Amino acid sequence: MGLKHDLVVYTRLECESCEEMAASMHKAKEEGADLVELCIDDFTFSHISQLELLLKQRSLPSIVSFRPKSAINSDWKKTCIQVLKLAVELDVEFVEVDTEVVCHQVVAELMSSRSNSKIIASTYVINAGNPPTKDTLCNSIINLQSTGADIIKLVIDVAYITDVAPVFHMLTHSQLPLIARAAGDRGLISQLLGPKYGAFFVCGSLAGKSTPGLPPLTSIKQVYKLQYVNPDTRVFGVISNPVDHSKGPLLHNPAFRHTGYNGIYVPLLVDNVKEFFRVFSCNDYAGFSVGIPHKEAAVRCCDEVDPLAKSIGAVNTIIRRPSDGKLIGYNTDCEACVTAIEDALRERQKTNGRASNVSPIAGKLFVLVGAGGAGRAIAFGAKSRGARVVIFNRKYERAKALAAAVSCEALPYEHLNDFCPEKGMILANASAVGMQPKSDQTPISKEALRSYELVFDAVYTPRNTRLLQEATEVGATVVSGVEMFVRQALGQFKLFTNGLAPVDFMRRIVYEQF
Repeated sequence: MGLKHDLVVYTRLECESCEEMAASMHKAKEEGADLVELCIDDFTFSHISQLELLLKQRSLPSIVSFRPKSAINSDWKKTCIQVLKLAVELDVEFVEVDTEVVCHQVVAELMSSRSNSKIIASTYVINAGNPPTKDTLCNSIINLQSTGADIIKLVIDVAYITDVAPVFHMLTHSQLPLIARAAGDRGLISQLLGPKYGAFFVCGSLAGKSTPGLPPLTSIKQVYKLQYVNPDTRVFGVISNPVDHSKGPLLHNPAFRHTGYNGIYVPLLVDNVKEFFRVFSCNDYAGFSVGIPHKEAAVRCCDEVDPLAKSIGAVNTIIRRPSDGKLIGYNTDCEACVTAIEDALRERQKTNGRASNVSPIAGKLFVLVGAGGAGRAIAFGAKSRGARVVIFNRKYERAKALAAAVSCEALPYEHLNDFCPEKGMILANASAVGMQPKSDQTPISKEALRSYELVFDAVYTPRNTRLLQEATEVGATVVSGVEMFVRQALGQFKLFTNGLAPVDFMRRIVYEQF
């Protein structure tokens, strides 16, 4: 396999035996890998002939690497050099040399003895409390280039998503083909956005062997379609913490392709939203969904805020205006939730022969659990429809602050199960209670749910939460967070593309895959 500029998708195989390596290689091929990295440091062999057999039987083009797991001694170095030389003798497609443990002279020897193998010179930049800078990475690249290798590779330890920005700079300006990877959860975008900056190697993880900072192999070509990402691709994503529960990429990426829009939508694990916008400030970062816990803090990052979002005090969508780069905040949660509840109640009224043009929420006692960003949107939406809103929140002070803003009532969270002034109430859960991985939790007892005509849960992972299951069992109408999700996503997509969203297509994606 020679060097080419088409995207190469690979995965790292850390296996102890020939059998395990062969099985993993077959699995990698099935999941879309073009190449595998054989991490020989994990492979157990008593004689070099066992390794020779493995390399001869490989079923995919490969990188052979050998990195220390512990302290390096002369025997380890001897074994390492023996492994690398064998890989070159057997014409393994790529042979990786860690320049931290093997001198430049060894690289030169491999280069002179190789026939078809491409030599990769690599180094690992450890974040010892100091984020990697352009200068630090530039010096590392200069050192790698001086080896004369065909390809250079940088693996950077990152603590924050903003630490990835210098990696993109290196990809753009490197004079040699560069493989770059930011390790850790916050480094995921180094792989998903790398092709935009010229990366031709992207690393993914095998199913069942999740690695922080690496997307699942299957998602690279099937969900993100990274083979089509180019310098003109506009970047969108969901800013959240945690973010791995988000289904946004499964919806927005297919919608971009369906409409022919050159965009990519990625998970963005953000700790400091203000710092994120400061670092990723170019117009190519065009739009964002905003999730837990940043919906209120994100308002302060916006240059302009839509009047509805401003009154709510939370945004779930931010657009970077192309003409001047200013950040404009919106809230599509409000209408998404309220209309989902209204439509479910209208359907119930039709069944009971009581259809009406007035909002079915009007005059209802509307019990809201949660006073965060989503809670604020729901509270304002329900109040605007004439509901009598009562707010419960674990932090009572937050509930009281939101109640004051909406002109409604707040009560201590511990009173929720006993709150039953009337029958036929509406319950809306806008907290994270019940979200995976804590899907066994619920904000309210099953017995208390008997007082509610309708129960809505903003949590959509899992789709059928414990709250909704128990509400169904006591006879209440239920509305899943999936319905709110698809409605708010439709509003976001329209803002992202400045056009109409493909409603039927996006609804079909959600209800088929979620």
